[in-house]
Amino acid sequence: QVQLVESGGGLVQPGGSLRLSCAASGFTFSRYRMSWYRQAPGKERELVATITSVGGGTNYADSVKGRFTISRDNAKSTLYLQMNSLKPEDTAVYYCNVPPDRAPVSWGQGTQVTVSS
Repeated sequence: QVQLVESGGGLVQPGGSLRLSCAASGFTFSRYRMSWYRQAPGKERELVATITSVGGGTNYADSVKGRFTISRDNAKSTLYLQMNSLKPEDTAVYYCNVPPDRAPVSWGQGTQVTVSS
């Protein structure tokens, strides 16, 4: 069955960096555009970044542009999110899935990112 497993979150100070990973299985990962989302406490889930199926094109939310980088390794069926210059407002649970113009596959458990001094 389809499975998405996010990892790499943690507690980091403002200005720090983290690299998130999303291991995909149960579908042909290389055929799909993929996205990262995040959900902060009391807020709706929001789209953070999207990457094309072969990684040639990316899009970012204005709030993370220039600080976050989405990438993928199709040979490993893995999606990544490099997060630099982290801010307290980046604190959220981060999830991967297909972009919002497609029906979502099963959501994973997410990975918690906390930015605090």
